[in-house]
Amino acid sequence: MAKSKSTSGKTKSPKPANNAIVLNKKARHDYYIEDSFEAGMELLGWEVKSLRLKKVELMDSYVLIKEGEAFLLGCNITPLDTTNTHTVADPSRTKKLLLHKKELARLFSATQKKGHTCVCTKLYWKGHLVKCQIALAKGKQTHDKRSSVKEREWNIDKQRIVRHQNR
Repeated sequence: MAKSKSTSGKTKSPKPANNAIVLNKKARHDYYIEDSFEAGMELLGWEVKSLRLKKVELMDSYVLIKEGEAFLLGCNITPLDTTNTHTVADPSRTKKLLLHKKELARLFSATQKKGHTCVCTKLYWKGHLVKCQIALAKGKQTHDKRSSVKEREWNIDKQRIVRHQNR
């Protein structure tokens, strides 16, 4: 595999591929993210094919911990038109998450606190496997959302001012 040469004579390494399938941007807006975990997912064949084409929505998805197991609810994977007719493709099927016992225990104890929940923030490829990044989150109030938007806009304005001063 040949690397491209730049004008300075140094070789450039290829950029890493974006392995993200889908991000849940609404989760960062609605929650304070405290801790995150990587979990495997138990999927069917047609679901993996749909994920390759990024036909998935994470908007209102959340993680339910029941009887020592974690499940992803509300994740909508749209089946392809070419899906086998012998299988029943349920887009909103509950998917089992694969975590270690210690991680499950930690998530269970943390979600018992008032105002805490567990949400899916990202689906991504790790090699040939689909991984789910789940986060332990605390809900934001309306005034918290407004203050975070103000802070983000102020940071953008600061960058604009600095850029203008450096000209």
